[in-house]
Amino acid sequence: MGKKNAFTLIELLVVIAIIAVLMAILIPSLRRVKEQASMINCMGNLKQWNLIAAMHTESNDGKFWTPINSDCYWWLLDLEEKHRDWKRNKTWLCPSAKKPITDEYGVSVESGTFYNAWGIYTENDQAGVGKNGVCGSYGINGYVLVPAEGDGRFGPGYTVSEVGWKTTGVKGAANVPWFIEALRFDLWPDSDQAPANDPFDAWTKGAENNMARCVVNRHQGLQNVAFMDWSVRKIGVKEVWTLKWHKKYDTAGPWTTAGGVQASDWPEWIRSFKDY
Repeated sequence: MGKKNAFTLIELLVVIAIIAVLMAILIPSLRRVKEQASMINCMGNLKQWNLIAAMHTESNDGKFWTPINSDCYWWLLDLEEKHRDWKRNKTWLCPSAKKPITDEYGVSVESGTFYNAWGIYTENDQAGVGKNGVCGSYGINGYVLVPAEGDGRFGPGYTVSEVGWKTTGVKGAANVPWFIEALRFDLWPDSDQAPANDPFDAWTKGAENNMARCVVNRHQGLQNVAFMDWSVRKIGVKEVWTLKWHKKYDTAGPWTTAGGVQASDWPEWIRSFKDY
C-alpha cells in the first residue's frame, strides 16, 4: 500500500496560526463595515425625521411641535400617534442603540450605556402616548420648541424670547441642531456643561447637565445630527459643543479649542477623539 497523505502536527499548528492571524486582520475590518452600515442607517432615520418635521412646520407657521406645558417637557405628545409609537415608527431607534433602558412600567431592564435607548413611556404613565409607548435613540433640541402658554422658562434660566429659535427659517440654520443622537427625548445643553465622566455616568446627569446626554460615542467617535436647514451630517463627539444650540449659546465655550480646553480636561473615554 502507498504512503498515506496526512498533516503533521507542526503543519496543523502552522495552518491554525495562519487562520488566527487572518481572523485578527479581518475581524476589525468586519466590525468597521458593520458600524459604517449602522451609521448610514442611523442617518437615514434622521432624514426621515427631517421629512416629518418639515411637513409639520410647513403647516404650523414654521414652528416645531408645541409641548403640552410651558416647560416643553412632553413635546412628543404633540406628534401624530403613528410617529409617536416606537413599534410603528422604527426611525426612533439607531441600529447601535436599540435596547431601552427601562420597560413600559418604568422598571430598569438594562444598565445604561451609550448603546441603550431611553426607556419606554406608555399611556399608563403619560396619558396620550399610546398603548405601545415611545422610546428612542434621539432627542430634540429643546430650544426649538414653543411652549403652549406664555414665554415659559426653560433650560438654564432662559426665556423663550431670549434664546428660543421659534421658527425654522433662522440665520445659520446649518449649524443649529434640532434632533440628535441622545440619551433623552428633550435636551437643554449649554456651553459650560461638561461631558460625562464615563458612559454610565451620562445617564445620571439631569437638568444640571443636559450636554452629557447628547454627547454619545455610538459610532467610533462620531454621531449623527439633523439640523434646522433639514440637512443631516455626522459630527465628532467633541464637535457637539460648537453647535449653535440657542441664540445666546457660546460656540467658543470652555469645552472647545477656541475656549482653551486642554487634553487633560477631558475624561478618558473622550480624550483621544478629534478636538474642535
